Amino acid sequence: AVRRVFAAKGRPSTNPLIIHVADAKAAARLAELPPIAQQLTDRFWPGALTMVLQRRPDAGLAPEATAGLPTVAIRAPAHPIARDILRAADRPIAAPSANKSGQVSPTRAAHIRAQLGAAVDLIVDGGSCEVGIESTVLDLAHGAPAILRPGGVTREALEDVLGPLAEPTTATRQHSPGTLPRHYAPRARLRLNATDIQPGEAYLAFGRTAVTAELSRNLSPTADLQEAAANLFRLLVELDQHGATSVAVAPIPDHGLGAALNDRLRRAATR
Repeated sequence: AVRRVFAAKGRPSTNPLIIHVADAKAAARLAELPPIAQQLTDRFWPGALTMVLQRRPDAGLAPEATAGLPTVAIRAPAHPIARDILRAADRPIAAPSANKSGQVSPTRAAHIRAQLGAAVDLIVDGGSCEVGIESTVLDLAHGAPAILRPGGVTREALEDVLGPLAEPTTATRQHSPGTLPRHYAPRARLRLNATDIQPGEAYLAFGRTAVTAELSRNLSPTADLQEAAANLFRLLVELDQHGATSVAVAPIPDHGLGAALNDRLRRAATR
């Protein structure tokens, strides 16, 4: 079953999957939870926080799910349908984003049908994703806590609980899903931090702007980072669907959810 996930996505076998559970009690059956993990689950679970933890020898997980690593990335999702499925299955579920590896993450069922088609047996339509971008991945397995992938839980919120976070090393990044240099990429080329429009470019705006293009979308006219995060992947898909080959992307503040937005855009722009 796990191998079929990798096959459907065309995902490299070295890229571990996030294991989804219903709650902290279920997580403790799979991994060693340090004391700070309880603080984090109390504050952020269910929700957009994934923790990388030392895998228990008796966890019973397929080695492919963790890419053969001694660690495991675990999250308790907040969506009520996901939680119902986890409770009904009564077992951990390996669940990456439902897209072809490296391409734009889906935020609607229609995006999944377009990308994966017959590669999956069933699509459960739970409506549009509320957060839009993927979870924050926090390393708790290699000393001081460090963010391996910014996401739906901000650095500021984590540091409010844990204090200053360490910076990840190249070695620890391999323990995190979603850290490939090129990822979340549309067909169109992206030009980041653009303050003008070049000939032939579409425009992905943020906030009020006087810049115009024949084909344009706005992540958030009110410069709301939460709204922008919810809209990012959907609007990249729309620009692709409307034939954009090159997109100028407006500057986005690099704090709060903006850090995760800029991370996704940098990976999407890599060629």
